[in-house]
Amino acid sequence: MSDLHPAVFVDRDGVINQNRPDYVKSWGEVVFLPRVFEAWRRLSRTAYRVAIVTNQSAVGRGIITLATANEINRRLIESIRQRGGRVDGVYLCPHHPNAGCDCRKPRPGLLRQAAADLDIDLARSYLVGDARSDLEAAQAAGVQGILVRTGRGAETEGRFSRRDRSLWPVVDDMEAAVEYILRRRPPEKNFNELVW
Repeated sequence: MSDLHPAVFVDRDGVINQNRPDYVKSWGEVVFLPRVFEAWRRLSRTAYRVAIVTNQSAVGRGIITLATANEINRRLIESIRQRGGRVDGVYLCPHHPNAGCDCRKPRPGLLRQAAADLDIDLARSYLVGDARSDLEAAQAAGVQGILVRTGRGAETEGRFSRRDRSLWPVVDDMEAAVEYILRRRPPEKNFNELVW
């Protein structure tokens, strides 16, 4: 039996908290989306590893520091944990969009790094995102992408081709994404909790 675990990767802005056109620059600008904590609690009771994967080009653009981005993520994780959720890891691309790095979605670097760190079976995993770059990163890593209509999701869905619709299911929000995942392939209940 494989020692690898399925995972649910979750984009941050637009899925967990509201997107801002001028970027989330401080903890005071974090506004959690409805039903997010319920979704995290439900997912946390499963064997899925749960990891946040987020592009934060505001760092590469010089708008915020990497320390600020990490502090926002630390407090976000603490908020999730205080409400009964579990986060096994956070993976952040701090680079400018023109940097050519492998970690900026739609490239798969963040997912592959998480897979190596957390013993994840990418083929049995999902990525929940609100942008085409999330879905393409999932596809590049061999993960099933799911589009949520929150954040930029409704706009992204509006540009879907027929082929896109056959590749990527579309749901209303993170709670609906968790419901979709657990209906398709509920994992065993035992897991070894990892501390990030």
